[in-house]
Amino acid sequence: MNTAPTLRRRSGWVRYIPLWLLTLPAGWFAYVLAYNPTDRVADPTGPCLWHAVFGIDGPTCGITRMTWYLLHGDLIDAARMHLAALLLVPIGAYAYLWWAGGWILGVQLPMLRISTKLAIGYAAFFLLYATVLRNLPWSPFTWFYVPNLT
Repeated sequence: MNTAPTLRRRSGWVRYIPLWLLTLPAGWFAYVLAYNPTDRVADPTGPCLWHAVFGIDGPTCGITRMTWYLLHGDLIDAARMHLAALLLVPIGAYAYLWWAGGWILGVQLPMLRISTKLAIGYAAFFLLYATVLRNLPWSPFTWFYVPNLT
């Protein structure tokens, strides 16, 4: 008896769902490239809402700037803008390739195994980093502070 999972090939338009979903990051990249978040020109969405309301960096502050620097190959400034989110980029890219490869081509990459402890630890790190550590007023934490440009 063969216990290995079999890959079922999808046909028709359903097969291309992973490609359609690429429009989401493509739209995000187009927005970031069209409205440079590192300049002082007001963007259509305005400044970071969390920063505007609370006066400190929050969980989403710096993600557009992180994306800008990442798209321009500047990993140092991308890490400075949002280190916790940057750590998820390669994991998210691999997870997408794993899913899309199996879905479209029927080719399975090795599955990335992330333990529950690691996932909970990362979530705790993300919250601690995004709300506390990057707002501490002494070095080295001041390096992670994202100034509100407007």
